[in-house]
Amino acid sequence: MQMTATDNHAVAQAVHDVGSALWFGGTVMGVAGVNKSGSDLAQGIDRIRVAESAWSRFGPVQWLGIGATLLAGMQLTRTGRRRLALQKGFASVGAAKAGTALIGAAATAYAAYCGSRIGQLAEEVQQRGEHLEVEDATIPTGNTPDEIARWQRRQRIAQYAVPVLAGANIVLGSYLVQSYRTVATAKGVLRRLLPD
Repeated sequence: MQMTATDNHAVAQAVHDVGSALWFGGTVMGVAGVNKSGSDLAQGIDRIRVAESAWSRFGPVQWLGIGATLLAGMQLTRTGRRRLALQKGFASVGAAKAGTALIGAAATAYAAYCGSRIGQLAEEVQQRGEHLEVEDATIPTGNTPDEIARWQRRQRIAQYAVPVLAGANIVLGSYLVQSYRTVATAKGVLRRLLPD
């Protein structure tokens, strides 16, 4: 049995949505749970190590979700190319969605880089025999070394941006899916043919 264009679109949409859900849900869990879970530990170095370990284990799964989102998004764009040309508003929302996904992937990479820098700097403090004080993996105290505190602030901003961007990607995707409804398609084509 050969798959039709509709079947291919449905598969791409499913892969995209599952990838986006994985990306969004995992980052929310990480920000709300992983980073905070270390605060239950007594030592600052352990607070950072626990979060770094959890994020490094989740990283490949997170990138699988991001990859699924981006690759399936390209397939959805390819299958919707006529709609891009004919239906007013479809292309601009599609471009916003693609941009949001790419910026979200970049923010994810930057957050991971910040985490690796925090981990490296924390280990250097530990090797020097100094006491490392942090509230949790991304929140410094007044006694946190300046460079670690700087990277923690950067990571915290990036980690909060990622679920916002991944969530916006999901919302824009929902809008595009609704654009396939007959009434929405007719309105979009009429708006393209009969400009204001």
